[in-house]
Amino acid sequence: MGHDAGRGHRRDFLEDFGGTDLDPAVWVASYLPAWSSRAASAATYEVADGALTLEIPPQHPLWCPDLHDEPLRVSAVQSGSWSGPVGSTRGQQPFREGLVVREEQPVLAGFTPTYGRAEVTCRAEIGTRSMFSAWLVGIEHEPERCGEICLVEVFGDVVTEAADGRPVVAYGSGIHAFRDPGLVEEFGTDPVTLDVTVDHTYGVDWRPGAVDFLLDGAVVRQVSQAPDYPMQLILGVFDFPGRASPAEQDGAVPPTPRLVVERVVGRPYEDGRR
Repeated sequence: MGHDAGRGHRRDFLEDFGGTDLDPAVWVASYLPAWSSRAASAATYEVADGALTLEIPPQHPLWCPDLHDEPLRVSAVQSGSWSGPVGSTRGQQPFREGLVVREEQPVLAGFTPTYGRAEVTCRAEIGTRSMFSAWLVGIEHEPERCGEICLVEVFGDVVTEAADGRPVVAYGSGIHAFRDPGLVEEFGTDPVTLDVTVDHTYGVDWRPGAVDFLLDGAVVRQVSQAPDYPMQLILGVFDFPGRASPAEQDGAVPPTPRLVVERVVGRPYEDGRR
């Protein structure tokens, strides 16, 4: 695979998807599998031609259908994973009260930086009921180490058009505190003229006490707080069947949500240098 062997937060990381499948030492091709199983939460994906393609075809199953309040389908990969034993409450990104582990997950630390620069180059095809996102989130070996740095989040139902015909998206980025007492919620969306169907690089410059959010290398948001613990990267495309259009409710087949990731780059932050 096209990644650097050093996956810790003090080594450069490069994933250019140069092989024919994901490296299991770096990626899990399931979304938060402890709450269901790797099989039940598996992504529909392909690695070919130097890119990872995640998609949600019509036959893709619902994610955690008996637990998640809104019907949801997900194709996602994550660069870290772990959980407590079956029956425990120890797992990553619990999405409701009372969750227990259904399938114990082995420890994986494929790309789990603390501070540094992280960049994802990708393009997406989303409809009015789908979205894509890339985010860093705490590994949660300790439950309070759960904060999130969202590089990008775009929903298809808020894509509009500028006067010159170019697409305008509500570009989401920022900090989600969740249960981390050291963070406060600082997430926002801004209208940005952006065609997400062509490649763009979404990134963060993460350092002690501050995070800059970057679009194609330019700073689009700055916050004066930062998680101070290892985080894993999650890349995913999401579909909400309950938000189907009237035509889809009458049987029309919705477009297939798709996220194509060309590259993931991580650079360390050491001794005050970015």
